[in-house]
Amino acid sequence: MDEARARDVLAAAGVLPGSAGDASLLALGENAVFAAGDLVVKVGRDAELLDRARRELAIAVWLAEEGVPAVRAAEAKPLLVEGHPVTVWHRMPEAVRPAEPRDLAELLRVVHALPLPDFALPPRELLGGVERWLRLAGDAIDPTDAAYLRERRDGFAGAAAALAPRLAPGPIHGDALPRNVHVGPDGPVLVDLETFSSDLREHDLVVMALSHDRYGMPGEAYESFTEVYGWDVREWEGCSVLRGARETASCAWVAQHAPSNPKALVEFERRVGSLRSGDETVRWYPF
Repeated sequence: MDEARARDVLAAAGVLPGSAGDASLLALGENAVFAAGDLVVKVGRDAELLDRARRELAIAVWLAEEGVPAVRAAEAKPLLVEGHPVTVWHRMPEAVRPAEPRDLAELLRVVHALPLPDFALPPRELLGGVERWLRLAGDAIDPTDAAYLRERRDGFAGAAAALAPRLAPGPIHGDALPRNVHVGPDGPVLVDLETFSSDLREHDLVVMALSHDRYGMPGEAYESFTEVYGWDVREWEGCSVLRGARETASCAWVAQHAPSNPKALVEFERRVGSLRSGDETVRWYPF
């Protein structure tokens, strides 16, 4: 789904007071995210994401009831428009500063103290999207690379299922990065709730360890995260398993953009090459 297609769906949804052509594009990934006036609208890539959209809205309502600082839904149910799920959200005030790792750590402490909601949260299907992303990549990537990632997926899925956690399992954000925190006038707020799950709390913490090890997060920033949260997941013997699973998923996620974006193909080949060689020092770049 490119921007033009997403705008067509946005226009057909009819959820904005003005023209879809005038809406600002904030992000283009699994969802195209548009802003206009007091609203933000997310257009999902395909109908397979409809159930996830329903759950994300339920999670937003639950977090509001629990008093967790998080993005708030403007409509309680998603629309399905021309095969694309569409959700509508309240637009947050302008950020007062970029989010920092310590802001994320504060919010994770709150989330990780929550009991389960009265509806089912799924396990964190970290590797669940790999097949779909590789299918979307199609012939744009080397088929031997796709086969390699499928093999890695299967191996890490089995290893992750056998892990003994250090922390009590329960609600997690699922994609715990500073980019999913918005710091407004009232403080840090969680956004992008679509990966909320009930699983090992360590999933949320491994994300930041990988940010330090692969994406160049400065050591002092990572230390501020572990200091505020109160624990460094790298002390846990299962860390390398969850890290390997997330690297596999992150590599496949980039692959889906390769058919339409040459830069995505370059980044995919960098990532898969480093996994094949076992070189954990190769720098990855956010995409």
